[in-house]
Amino acid sequence: MGRSRVNEQSNGEPSRIGVLAIQGDYAAHALALTEAGAEPREIRNPEELDAIDALVLPGGESTTMLKFLDKRNFFEALREFCARKPVLGTCAGTILLARKVLNPAQRSLGVLDAVVERNFYGRQIDSSIETSETSLPGGPLEMVFIRAPRIMEIGQQVEALAFRQGNPTLIRQGAIMAATFHPELSPDRRVHRMFVQIVTGFGPHGSGPPTG
Repeated sequence: MGRSRVNEQSNGEPSRIGVLAIQGDYAAHALALTEAGAEPREIRNPEELDAIDALVLPGGESTTMLKFLDKRNFFEALREFCARKPVLGTCAGTILLARKVLNPAQRSLGVLDAVVERNFYGRQIDSSIETSETSLPGGPLEMVFIRAPRIMEIGQQVEALAFRQGNPTLIRQGAIMAATFHPELSPDRRVHRMFVQIVTGFGPHGSGPPTG
């Protein structure tokens, strides 16, 4: 699928969106971003953040991700980036973004006003694919859950866009999006398209204000 011009920056170039390439199916995220009209780049070192407009934090194991980030002196650089530029977190990425993490408690970037409980929906064997109503245009949304966390609480500035069993599964806080499921594993590209649109509206190379 070719890139859409609506998702280009004002200088005619597609948005440069990094994917933290530590764990998880970051290649699937890169494909989804390409199909949504962006230019994906794999990010493994903090200095690479300077070359991108936005970032995707994919799934995986959040504690392993934290160890990697500490080993590379990456944690503080990542926190600073996520506090000022658009970011999409999925599954473990959502855990990393949250202001508070439970079951068990662990350190996080703290840029998303949400309380997240790890592994709420069980082990890998309890993974599932569900379809739920969403406020995104286009009807019900397919959601792939793999050892999914639960969003227990969100702040007043956070908008819930989809739910599972009464709990938010897709949320937005300004230029930050977070999902407890894996949109990269579904053929439905609406989550990635919405994120690319947020990045595009953020201004050339991420210089503008977050969209609310």
